[in-house]
Amino acid sequence: MTAARPVGQLSEQTFTRPVGELLRDWRERRRLSQLDLSHSVAVSTRHLSYVETGRSKPSRTMVLRLAEHLDVPLRDRNQLLLSAGFAPVYSEAGLHSPPMLAIRAAVRSLLAGHEPNPALVMDRWWNVVEANAPVRMMLATVDPALTRPPVNVLRLALHPDGLAPRTLNLPEFRAHLLRRLERQVAATADPELTDLLVELRSYPGGDAGFEVPETGEVVVPWRIAYEGMEVALLSTVATFGTPLDITVAELVIELFFPADPRSAEVLRELAAAVPPAPE
Repeated sequence: MTAARPVGQLSEQTFTRPVGELLRDWRERRRLSQLDLSHSVAVSTRHLSYVETGRSKPSRTMVLRLAEHLDVPLRDRNQLLLSAGFAPVYSEAGLHSPPMLAIRAAVRSLLAGHEPNPALVMDRWWNVVEANAPVRMMLATVDPALTRPPVNVLRLALHPDGLAPRTLNLPEFRAHLLRRLERQVAATADPELTDLLVELRSYPGGDAGFEVPETGEVVVPWRIAYEGMEVALLSTVATFGTPLDITVAELVIELFFPADPRSAEVLRELAAAVPPAPE
């Protein structure tokens, strides 16, 4: 679990660049012209240009309006506010803190209710926050070094000492995960995610530039071997709506579903074989 971090406890990078430069970077990352953005926030292109070059200091309201239209993550909106000389507005509560009681209950209800299918919750950096019993069971055979906190889902999936040797369609699945991370890096420019992408690309496991296979399938499943049986899984991702807290905004819930009747049967059999937890 990530410990609570007080509002305003951000990286040193926050204070090294003017807010105008940071806003320009976000605009360019979203591939918007100054004209496009100025129309969206109802300000003149000239004023926006002055903000980006530092000739004009934006108000707190203007920083938040620009950040909203640029779809800047809440963590980075706090950085923009600090760079502009304002206090951050978005909290970052620990998942076990009292304000997060409803969120924690919702997460655990989803995970428990999804059994016998695997489900887990991750933070922005793909570190496991919570997982249900089927996930823990699947990880029982991986290198213990990979399961020491913080447990990174992508590292577990693609590392040669993790789940990669048991993934029967590793080139396709690896490419899917790398593309997903590449999109996240492009959207956030997060240096930790960038480092993770470099690391994952160095792992063996197939060509990340594969062509879409002509299999007739509607999605790329994760085909994993477990105790001599094959399980094919589909996944869907959920997030919390309208978050005002960084922790909540960055939580990602991934729910796996059996891709065929045989996989559903295997998951039920595996769940039935697990002894009940002691009371």
